[in-house]
Amino acid sequence: QVQLVESGGGLVQAGGSLRLSCAASRSIFRINAMSWYRQAPGKQRELVAVITNSDNTHYADSVKGRFTISRDNTGSTVYLQMNSLKPDDTGVYYCKASEVRDYWGRGTQVTVSS
Repeated sequence: QVQLVESGGGLVQAGGSLRLSCAASRSIFRINAMSWYRQAPGKQRELVAVITNSDNTHYADSVKGRFTISRDNTGSTVYLQMNSLKPDDTGVYYCKASEVRDYWGRGTQVTVSS
């Protein structure tokens, strides 16, 4: 089992940057994949970025070139660096750990003003 706590959200103007962190309750070194999802008001939760335990990454088309996912293999944290933010990036951002089952954090709010 693993508990996840997201942080780093907030209010930012369009064009700005934020760095989200996802702190796990234990080492993430052996976790198959760590992901960031987001959910905008009235919309379904969508995948933003994934990083595997071999450091392969995948991004949603809408964030390619602007967001970067990374992880600290010596510790228990996954990051999402978000640059050139747009109002459409607004939503609650969730961290997920994928092992035999999935574990979710409670999310952190990101609001991008125009």
